[in-house]
Amino acid sequence: MIFNITHITKYEYNAPVSYCHNIATLRPRESNGQQLLSYKIDVVPEPAEISERVDFFGNYLTRFSIQTQHTVLKVITQSKVLRDYTQYHESFFSDACKGVTLTDALSALNSNDPEIIEAKQYILESIFIRKTDKAIKDYAELSFKANRSVFEAAYELMQRIYTDFDFDSGFTSISTPIDEVMREKKGVCQDFAQIAIACIRSIGLPARYISGYIETLPPEGKEKLVGSDASHAWFAIYIPTFGWVDFDPTNNQIPLNQHIVVGWGRDYYDVPPLKGVVFGSGKSKLKVAVDIAAAKE
Repeated sequence: MIFNITHITKYEYNAPVSYCHNIATLRPRESNGQQLLSYKIDVVPEPAEISERVDFFGNYLTRFSIQTQHTVLKVITQSKVLRDYTQYHESFFSDACKGVTLTDALSALNSNDPEIIEAKQYILESIFIRKTDKAIKDYAELSFKANRSVFEAAYELMQRIYTDFDFDSGFTSISTPIDEVMREKKGVCQDFAQIAIACIRSIGLPARYISGYIETLPPEGKEKLVGSDASHAWFAIYIPTFGWVDFDPTNNQIPLNQHIVVGWGRDYYDVPPLKGVVFGSGKSKLKVAVDIAAAKE
């Protein structure tokens, strides 16, 4: 599948802004089953400076500054992405993946293999997922048992979050602690991904946060997916001797071609679509519009 993606971020200020400096994580990255065919970013007003670099996690970052007075900031990105995730999806159900138990996985993480060392950074605390209360670990241990397949446990964890938590876009903000999300059992896709990551880390396994999109139009005969008109988020768990496996607890499914990866990190803090510093005295209003459509033949 080839997708055309348009992402428009617009800030409206009620008082003039004299200067702003921003970092955007909006360019889809190359990953298993995904190829970036084209990408363009437009910023209004025109930036005085703009550059791109790759961060520690391999994500593309665009840095720009606007040094002229303005009351509106608009960032428009257009991407064309090829997704062919079928072969990876099928491998998740192989014995090589499903055969790794929690005991096997924890033992394998003692290795000094470079891939293991790289994955182990995703066990550590991060900005939004610090040491959590006992409820997180108790919730995780309902699924993760010593002699149980890690894949099957993660799959069940995804299903439980989907069932136990309510999607409520008005309940949380970026700064809402995950312990509060756990107590109230509601939030949005970012919260559900971070709850899952906290659970997995609590039992000693690596898990990372993935930022991306979902195809706007649903497959034929199926309902529209939650989160399809905005940035989306899910999680991946590292299974030693096999690799990373993605899960989407918001929609209760293992991502396929309709999930488009922009970037990944330890939690939301590492891959927000846009963040920055603004010099001004007023308030702002944010509008985000995302359109993802399969390219026509």
